Amino acid sequence: MSTTRAERFTLDLVKWHPWIETVDDVGATPEQAEALAKVTSNRDYFATLAHDAPALRGRTALFNAIMYGHGGASRADRELATVATSRTNGCVYCASVHARLHAQLTRDATLIGRLLDEGIEAEQPERERAIIDYAVKLARDPAALTVADLAPLRAAGFTDAEILDITNAAAVFAWANRLMQTLGEGRVSE
Repeated sequence: MSTTRAERFTLDLVKWHPWIETVDDVGATPEQAEALAKVTSNRDYFATLAHDAPALRGRTALFNAIMYGHGGASRADRELATVATSRTNGCVYCASVHARLHAQLTRDATLIGRLLDEGIEAEQPERERAIIDYAVKLARDPAALTVADLAPLRAAGFTDAEILDITNAAAVFAWANRLMQTLGEGRVSE
């Protein structure tokens, strides 16, 4: 088991490696195999979570509803919130995956590249700055959020439905980053 963590935030492909056996290693039960069949990416991570098949099913449904639900914030805005959260929490794997999605959705890697390379304080357009600042505060200290923290989002033109989606995306990644970093590590692919 490696103790070296990927420390470089990047748009490059990062692979996640578990620190515990996956259900693939020990033989999945039919229930675990069924839950695992519903996920399409990062086999090692989901094969680790499949030890608790009901939790994996719930996690997958929640993630899909938050990230792919219709209405509210755009997918690009949700992805930006997840990258800001993941950058704050030090989750190189999640930041890489969702930064690439953001760049694909916006057809421009400039903004997301600045966030990865220069950090959360990097200069950004006002609209994106509002998302980043909000996601960072939610990741660092959710109990300290107040109604005043919504003002920059509203000033940037976000509706309440969009703010809810941005909140859900940042919050689910505040949790997901911690889970992922507790069970394994991301490594830049070679």
